[in-house]
Amino acid sequence: MSAQGPDAERDQSASEIVGAALGGAARRAGLDPADESATHKVVWSAMGGWRGILESVLPSLAFVVLFTVRPDPLILALGVSVGLAAVFTVVRLLQKSPPSAALGGLLAAAAAAGLALWTGRGQDNFIPGFLTNALYGSALLISALIGWSLIGLAAGFLMGEGTGWRSDRRKRRAFFWLGIAWAMLFFARLAVQLPLYFAENVTALGTLKIVMGLPLFAPMIAVTWLVVRALYPREPHAANSNES
Repeated sequence: MSAQGPDAERDQSASEIVGAALGGAARRAGLDPADESATHKVVWSAMGGWRGILESVLPSLAFVVLFTVRPDPLILALGVSVGLAAVFTVVRLLQKSPPSAALGGLLAAAAAAGLALWTGRGQDNFIPGFLTNALYGSALLISALIGWSLIGLAAGFLMGEGTGWRSDRRKRRAFFWLGIAWAMLFFARLAVQLPLYFAENVTALGTLKIVMGLPLFAPMIAVTWLVVRALYPREPHAANSNES
């Protein structure tokens, strides 16, 4: 027992660090447990509103359209895509709003464009996205299978429970299946898009990347939020205190 004590404490400490980071990220994304907004408003906030949608979609859409119309020179489609991401980042900086979302999109677009220019193949612009989906999907799947679902860690710290959900069989089971569902979303993207990558069908690949992005992300956020709110119902006195 004593030999297992330090390991258990280290696991607990690591999970608390990860959970706190995930919970903080979820809160910054608009998933606030104190907010009684309708689910669609919560999802809209999590996507970043119109700005978040434009930052997510426009660079990829510009690349797909320009590459389809004029594949040569490749740098034209890549340059416009990275340029749009740079504009979004500059606008955020000028407005003194958190630039993390746009900055992340800019770095991802620049890395993908650099790889595609280096290889000279338009489809290589999507490799960083494949790696991201594989990483996220694997992390979510493994964490769920070992009983430390990343969804549960995020929700636990977001709702002020920490890792206490692991002692509740109902919550543990719900977070397991949510973790599996999120992992399957990322793996589904790979299953659909990788064959198009190997077929060098850049137009279809880029189109499906957009279609399997926010249109699938939004309902998953909605389902996750509804499950979390069902697992953590608000206490009547808390609701009354907010009304008064």
